[in-house]
Amino acid sequence: MSGEPPVLLDVSRLVSRLGRGTLTGIDRVEAEWLAHLTSRDHLLLCRVTAGQLLLPPEAGRLILDWLAGAERGLAPRAHWRDRLRGRGGVPARAEAALRRIAIAKAGRGGRGLGAAARAHFSGKPGAGQGVYFNLGHSNLTPALLRSMAPLLRAVMIHDTIPLDHPELSSPGQPEKFRHRLMAALQLADQIFTVSEAAKSSVETWRARLAIAPRAPIAAVRIGTRLAAPDPAALPAGLDLSGPYFVTIGTIEPRKNHALLLDVWQRLAQEMPAPELPRLYIVGARGWAPDALLRRLDLLPKDGPVVELSGLGDGAVAALLEGARALLMPSRTEGFGLPLTEAAARGVPVLTAPFAAARELLGDYAVYLSPDDIAAWADSIEKASRNSDKSSKSLAPDDWDRHFSTVSDVLARRLLDFG
Repeated sequence: MSGEPPVLLDVSRLVSRLGRGTLTGIDRVEAEWLAHLTSRDHLLLCRVTAGQLLLPPEAGRLILDWLAGAERGLAPRAHWRDRLRGRGGVPARAEAALRRIAIAKAGRGGRGLGAAARAHFSGKPGAGQGVYFNLGHSNLTPALLRSMAPLLRAVMIHDTIPLDHPELSSPGQPEKFRHRLMAALQLADQIFTVSEAAKSSVETWRARLAIAPRAPIAAVRIGTRLAAPDPAALPAGLDLSGPYFVTIGTIEPRKNHALLLDVWQRLAQEMPAPELPRLYIVGARGWAPDALLRRLDLLPKDGPVVELSGLGDGAVAALLEGARALLMPSRTEGFGLPLTEAAARGVPVLTAPFAAARELLGDYAVYLSPDDIAAWADSIEKASRNSDKSSKSLAPDDWDRHFSTVSDVLARRLLDFG
């Protein structure tokens, strides 16, 4: 890997997610890159209260341990600034630990840290000047990106959903995302997206925002890592004896859980009770309307629809492998890791026809309107009565190929960057 450019990876989002349960899709991409970089020359950047930290490679190994639930190296208490603000959880304790091992520190704008990283990388065979890489839709400000200018600045945009569908986003999120996207489009030297669909959306918004096409945009699919199924990690007493379906994702409006609740109400009216399949809703609660949360709160404990949160990857894999189908009625996605995980395991997929789903799955999936309750109910009823297992599956995209492709793009850009 000596030909791969050295990377200053921004781990601000990942550190902020410590101790908050199952990682989201974007979190997983950042974690995969962090693990990958342990075998290459790299440094880390992390936003903390009132500042930025330039971190050595050993910080990455600590962060990966913390993501796995270990407490090795965590500070016993948060920094005094965080304690004044009432922050004392795992992210604050992690930031306090990272402060102690930082190579350099700066204010929120990160002044001088790009130059310090370049000085660290310079003089090493094939190193060039290095790359600042932001994968997490966070810590994207004009001031920070300008401070990173001694390095080639690369940003990954996973989707533009807050701008495409502001009605499906939490209050204030569209405006916050707009500022981050504009900073990336105006100041980054290379933009990556995780799908051609996401690339098209970024190009559309670059034109709408009247931003000159400064940085090239490359669509590079992320990989899919299949966890080993661990049935023993499933909650005790979970009924897997009959047909069941799974939907996976944070509970928020764009995931369209309300449609599935409507579908199961319809199925309960149309099917004999003993034949009614179960629905397992896997995911943490995010921002969601009170009406949806009330519906979930009122689900009977012994009913056919069960909400599950906090499951590890092995438990989710075990649940998914036994499902009649993965259900994904999302109104939009930039990628959709559950889609590729299910298809790689040969699990049937019923999904809404958003662009990324068609790009990733082609004719593997059954596509249904996210508003057609009757069509979903009919397809689910048919699938619940069909116990035949198909041998068809889709080979998942490989993470090593993703890393190699991104590195090739960055190496070529560094040649142009001079």
